[in-house]
Amino acid sequence: MITLEFLITSLIVVLIPGPGVIHTVSTGIMQGRRASIFAALGCTAGIVPHLAATVLGLAAVMHASAVAFHVLKYAGVAYLFYVAWQTWRDKSAFAVDGSVARASSVGLVVKAFLINILNPKLTIFFLAFLPQFVDPARGDALVQLLVLSAVFMAMTFAVFVVYGVVAHAFRAVVMESARVQGWLRNGFAAAFAGLGAKLALTDK
Repeated sequence: MITLEFLITSLIVVLIPGPGVIHTVSTGIMQGRRASIFAALGCTAGIVPHLAATVLGLAAVMHASAVAFHVLKYAGVAYLFYVAWQTWRDKSAFAVDGSVARASSVGLVVKAFLINILNPKLTIFFLAFLPQFVDPARGDALVQLLVLSAVFMAMTFAVFVVYGVVAHAFRAVVMESARVQGWLRNGFAAAFAGLGAKLALTDK
């Protein structure tokens, strides 16, 4: 069940830059280390519904229903474009004070949660990915799926926290250069827009 192959494959999947990684890195640079941890928490929470859908068999329904898939897909596209626009227009994102108030902490978690929950490809991915590591000889398949899901979530959170902390390490350099801030702001906005366009053009 929890094999070396599963751990390596999961790590590779988590390390691949996607909306969650870009959001966590941008948060670490723009708002500090503590904020990036909240972003990592939100991104991790955002995969819970996808994992639950896989474990409960709902992913099969989504896979069979083009309407359900496309409704969720275009909701995700719209949200990614919205995040891109917000990132591009927010000139005050690079604040000197890295503290995060309680309300904004909740906002960070919610924003990151929405970025991942509105990506229907995650559900389809888990439907194809997790069953490969279920061994009928080891007992209840549901229990195995739950354990695999828990390990994957733990790895996701740990890797995203590392991404955010590393990004925060470069924050001081960013703060000293308005030009670098502009490049990063536009770069992050373009990355979110690109991910939205890619999701819009991708079928099941």
